[in-house]
Amino acid sequence: MKTLLYDGTFEGLLSAIFDSYELKVDVGRFSPEYEYAETLFEQPITCVFDKNKAERVKKGLIKKTSKRAYRTLYHSFLSEEEDIEMRIFKYVKSAMSSPISIEDNFLDDNVLYLNKVNKKIGREVHRMHAFVRFQLTKDDIYYSVIEPDFNVLPLIGDHFEKRYPAQQWLIYDAKRHYGIFYDLKKIDFITFAEENPLQLRQLPTSVLDDAETGYQVAWKHYFDSVNIPERKNMKLHLQHVPRRYWKYLSEKNTELDVTPNLLKKLNAGISKK
Repeated sequence: MKTLLYDGTFEGLLSAIFDSYELKVDVGRFSPEYEYAETLFEQPITCVFDKNKAERVKKGLIKKTSKRAYRTLYHSFLSEEEDIEMRIFKYVKSAMSSPISIEDNFLDDNVLYLNKVNKKIGREVHRMHAFVRFQLTKDDIYYSVIEPDFNVLPLIGDHFEKRYPAQQWLIYDAKRHYGIFYDLKKIDFITFAEENPLQLRQLPTSVLDDAETGYQVAWKHYFDSVNIPERKNMKLHLQHVPRRYWKYLSEKNTELDVTPNLLKKLNAGISKK
């Protein structure tokens, strides 16, 4: 059994899958090269990324199945589930050897598993669309931090680019230590040093725009004022807004001080504008 090491990207995995065919090796598992720890009985093979190899696997898979099946594998890869690379490898092998498309063959445990994972990813993407909250910085950049269950950051950029095309924004995944930044023209993937304040869920007031805290307080006040205690249904509320997402929401921030004096000052400022 061989362990194939790849660069940790989906395209890198496809390139490594091509190598497994080309080298005719019995694959035991795939591992990102930066995560691999050598063991006594494993024989690692480093697979150098080759764009042409990855593209050939992609085209072959789409020809045998569809673009939808390819997206299912990509989304499943982003789940970071244990041994997901071997699941994808087995799917590709089955697809390539089958005379008909396997993508809807749910009698195949592997096909069924990957489709279930894909649905989990879809739900997480939908939640990120709903629960991302931005804070405006003094640099006129809207900032948000997330810690999703899955690595969905590559899947949510298009949504926010369409929704906020006239604003610079940054969404940072604190769990995986990278983010996406929109500069009014395109989206780029970025990383920061560990000590950078942009990794914080709530930015220091020195970084925020002067009016940002006031806007957050106003939103929390509105949320509290429209809430009807007699109709409170916490079970239903948690179904729609699970507790693990509350940390993103300013309306759930108990540290925001919604005092009458602060609201009066805020209203006075808005009236002047």
